[in-house]
Amino acid sequence: MAEVPRRALLATPLLMAAAPAQTVFDFRLEALEGGPLALSEFRGQALLVVNTASFCGYTPQYEGLQRLHDRFAPMGFAVIGVPSNDFRQESTEAAKIREFCETVYGITFPMAGLTTLRGPQAHPLFAWLAARAGGPPRWNFHKYLVARDGLAVRSFPTSVAPENPTLLQAVQAALGGMPTG
Repeated sequence: MAEVPRRALLATPLLMAAAPAQTVFDFRLEALEGGPLALSEFRGQALLVVNTASFCGYTPQYEGLQRLHDRFAPMGFAVIGVPSNDFRQESTEAAKIREFCETVYGITFPMAGLTTLRGPQAHPLFAWLAARAGGPPRWNFHKYLVARDGLAVRSFPTSVAPENPTLLQAVQAALGGMPTG
């Protein structure tokens, strides 16, 4: 094998340089109304990404999610609702989902379009969240709390209501991770 001249090595770019870690802000969903829902728009905020469904026994959690969003939004927090029919409890029509969320629960937080959460067809965001926080959602209203850095993720099962003290403390901790900017 021929020896590579030293000056050639010095002129070669560093191939070993680490790529920046992927964050939640690198993902994009489809908005419920159509068009992009780029999570980069929330850079620097703590996010609670929740898979939702209109016809589930846990659907009343929408009320608590809206209150949580309203309470912490001024501090740099957003709930992102992600309707899914993975558990066969959601409408397949975006207009019906939006109408239900607005008329029954007064939802104003951002909502994604119908999204696959589990298995080989899972949206890349949910594959990333599952890899970082203990697996895919096991049921509707599973919650992923992402800190302001976009890297730290904590998972909360369906049974943890939006205003559960443990979740509230975790939201406050996630908000403390970086100054609002």
